[in-house]
Amino acid sequence: MNFKVIIAFVLFNYNVNAQTQILDKVIAIVGKNPLLLSEVETALLQKKDNSENNFNKRCHTFEDLLFQKLLLSQADRDSINVEDKEVDAELDRRINYYVSMLGSEEKFEEFYGKRVSLFKDELRDDVRDQLKSQKMQQKITGDIKLTPSEVSLFYNGIPNDSLPILNSEIEIGHLVIKPPVNSNTKKECRDLLETYRQRVINGESMSVLCALYSEDPGSAKNGGRYESVMRGQFVPEFEAVAFKLKAGEISEIFETTYGYHFIQLVARKGESVDVRHLLMSPKISQSDIIKAKSKLDSIQKLIANGELNFNDATIKYSDDKETKQNGGLIINPSSNATKWEIDELGQLDQNLVFMLDKMEVGEVTPVIQYIGQDTKQAWRIVYLKSRTEPHKANLKDDYTKLLNMATFNKQKKTIAEWIAKKSKNTYIKINSEFNSCKLEYNWSIAP
Repeated sequence: MNFKVIIAFVLFNYNVNAQTQILDKVIAIVGKNPLLLSEVETALLQKKDNSENNFNKRCHTFEDLLFQKLLLSQADRDSINVEDKEVDAELDRRINYYVSMLGSEEKFEEFYGKRVSLFKDELRDDVRDQLKSQKMQQKITGDIKLTPSEVSLFYNGIPNDSLPILNSEIEIGHLVIKPPVNSNTKKECRDLLETYRQRVINGESMSVLCALYSEDPGSAKNGGRYESVMRGQFVPEFEAVAFKLKAGEISEIFETTYGYHFIQLVARKGESVDVRHLLMSPKISQSDIIKAKSKLDSIQKLIANGELNFNDATIKYSDDKETKQNGGLIINPSSNATKWEIDELGQLDQNLVFMLDKMEVGEVTPVIQYIGQDTKQAWRIVYLKSRTEPHKANLKDDYTKLLNMATFNKQKKTIAEWIAKKSKNTYIKINSEFNSCKLEYNWSIAP
């Protein structure tokens, strides 16, 4: 059973037609909280795991939701509170995600047949209950911390033939050098952008000017227009300006990592804005690009010859703010750890995988071109810190993975004990159609 709270199951399943109707009924009661058939059906539609048959999947989903209802019942007993601002933030996060999938707020409202504000009002109580359940589960398992001896005990308790086989993994770091933009070039760029801004103020079409001069590939072809921009979608500097403007107002020039911009607010629509913006980036001279490469070539040679430590070099020279303070190590977003499976890295940069395959641990690549999140040209060298071959899990190489496995195992035991205890003093009634389910945990069900 996946005992983690599924806090999104009531929300807008993109793959479900908005007009789909599910015949509803109460299939269980936990305390004062009913569990509806529609909740199970919606959660099933969102599950992508096909490793178990439909009957077992249905039973496991039912038990997941039964657990959520028990969490909610106990949260009410313990007077766990969720503030309005927490509910609003969660609603905004979810709606922003689905608006981005559908393309605009108008398309979202067309798909669901109601305004965003009404959608929020209808979901507010459900989201509040889900956040309560989440807080309750955190109260039960949040303080679980395992010592190394407990991890070792967990590992030693796994039969040798049951130890998981782990794929080859590598740890890599990089040192990035970005060609500088000189102050004269910045001033020229800003001055030119100001002339375009003044032309808009004097009545010229911003749409035309954006189409002609904007360097933002995502909006220039649309006359610089972005629709249904919601908070969290763009860099903070952009949003800080966009959400302060009045309809028709034109901003001053401002700077982001992408270059210089000015914005015209087209319309404000509840939680979002429509804007036009014109972006220009100061041009980096070819000589500065060559100088940056030459600088990194020198650093690379010092590291390759053992005259300079890679970790020290990144702290001193790297222009990548996200990695320079941790030895240049690149974090794997899927695990939030420093280790990457080859397939994961290959999805980002197959050429880099080919280079690393020929390297020994401790070596660095030659200088290679690099385009960062700001889409600007830079140079980098990549350091191969470690490599593991496919192997059975062991404490020396896989402590973090085993710690996570052991923690999950202890959380699961804690949940099992909690369910057995709390279900004894909570009224629980289950519809007969789920009596054939073999539930994973020991529930005390009312006759």
